[in-house]
Amino acid sequence: MMGNRTMRILFLAAIFAAFGFGGGTARAEGDATSGQKLFGQRCAFCHSIAAAERKPLGPELAGVFGRKAASIADYKYSPAFAALTVTWDDKSLDEFLVAPAKLAPGTPMAIGVPQAADREDLIAYLKSVK
Repeated sequence: MMGNRTMRILFLAAIFAAFGFGGGTARAEGDATSGQKLFGQRCAFCHSIAAAERKPLGPELAGVFGRKAASIADYKYSPAFAALTVTWDDKSLDEFLVAPAKLAPGTPMAIGVPQAADREDLIAYLKSVK
């Protein structure tokens, strides 16, 4: 028979699993439509998805999936980004979006995306914009 402590632990584990608090890894697929909405709410002030719409605070992000970090020739990256040696994929984008300064210490990007489902949706959207 389970004690009260065991029941509480199982209950909390179920709550955490139901609401996506199970860690920092990305799901296999997110929802690109939700990601587009999140991009508009959280990212579009600093980033665009087209070079013709370049914003002064961040590089355009169309085609970022599969691209080497800091590789847009005519964009002036911070030294933190210029030093990165990653190619943006599910794992690296997820890691970066959790805590940008952890992957790129000294980056001017200070806004993270703490919810795993939101990161998954943003990554799905970024995959869809070429």
